[in-house]
Amino acid sequence: MKIIVGLGNPGTQFKESRHNIGFLVLDQLAKTHQISFSTKRFNALYGMGSIQSQKVILFKPMTFMNRSGEAVKKAIHFFQLGLENIIVIHDDLDLPFGRLRFKMRGGDGGHLGIRSTTESLGGNTFLRLRVGIGRPPKGMESADYVLSSFDTSEQLLLNPTLNQAAEALKVMLLEGVQTAMNRFQKKIRTEEG
Repeated sequence: MKIIVGLGNPGTQFKESRHNIGFLVLDQLAKTHQISFSTKRFNALYGMGSIQSQKVILFKPMTFMNRSGEAVKKAIHFFQLGLENIIVIHDDLDLPFGRLRFKMRGGDGGHLGIRSTTESLGGNTFLRLRVGIGRPPKGMESADYVLSSFDTSEQLLLNPTLNQAAEALKVMLLEGVQTAMNRFQKKIRTEEG
């Protein structure tokens, strides 16, 4: 069983913010595979189901971003899962909007949700799906940018991005992370040389 954690902030004022793209990807995955967020426990909303042959828990911490790890820790202890069974979806300022990148290990890159998760779990050897939101415009603080809503051009790309991220997660679960990386990061590698 895998637990797929979408990072975000609870509350309607944050629902369509860039920082909540982890929640939005998880919503798309849930919709595609008919999994409902029907359980409220561990300071989180979650649903259990299957993505073809793979049993999954789709998990949204309701603790606010900088305390996400507290909820994740409670869940993995309850379900007796190791770090290798965790996939965390989060926004990434260092990737252009809509780009996807799987990452294993490494630092938190200043992302408070990843920092909280790493500290709470006592390790960073969980898989991450980084979803690019791009850099803030000149003169805008990163904290303000991530909490603001998607602009008009991003809204046009949002649904395709969410669909692609959900598909990347499915491929990763069923065919492995290397296959998913090859398929969904190909453009990035080509453009970066």
